[in-house]
Amino acid sequence: MFGKYDNFPVNVHFFKIFSSMLNSKQLQQELIDTFKNLNRKSFCFEEISIPTIPNSEVIFEFGIAEGDGFNFLDEEEIDQTLSALKTGQTMLDFFCVIRYYRYVAQKKSALKFDYYMLRVNFAVKIAEFRIFHKQGPRYISPEELVMMIVNNINKNTTNRILNENI
Repeated sequence: MFGKYDNFPVNVHFFKIFSSMLNSKQLQQELIDTFKNLNRKSFCFEEISIPTIPNSEVIFEFGIAEGDGFNFLDEEEIDQTLSALKTGQTMLDFFCVIRYYRYVAQKKSALKFDYYMLRVNFAVKIAEFRIFHKQGPRYISPEELVMMIVNNINKNTTNRILNENI
């Protein structure tokens, strides 16, 4: 089934509920737009978290679930996802790869990557995030990942779309 990962773990590493001023469909669209804007964008580690690696770069890659796998959210996949969201899904599963690079003497070297699975459940004016850390050094914690996503959803609006006050 599109948007659902068949083998999503029952036990997660982080769980957080947010209230929302948007309905589920609008919130899903904001989430997909945020992932589209974050995909393959380079950040200084300091922009995301307290850096555990000095002079480093962080790059995110997001994919959406389809059965027992994930598809990278490129332009074509985003169009298919937005079309599929019209069916009124209440849950979406995503995969997130966080790539880390260190600069030493202006040379870029890859470090180990983090692999996360995210499940977002949508209810009336509520979004519930469940995060599972699949593997990697965990330079960015599950909580930091969720807050980075939420802050990016909220950053382009005058009113906060997602609030922690539940």
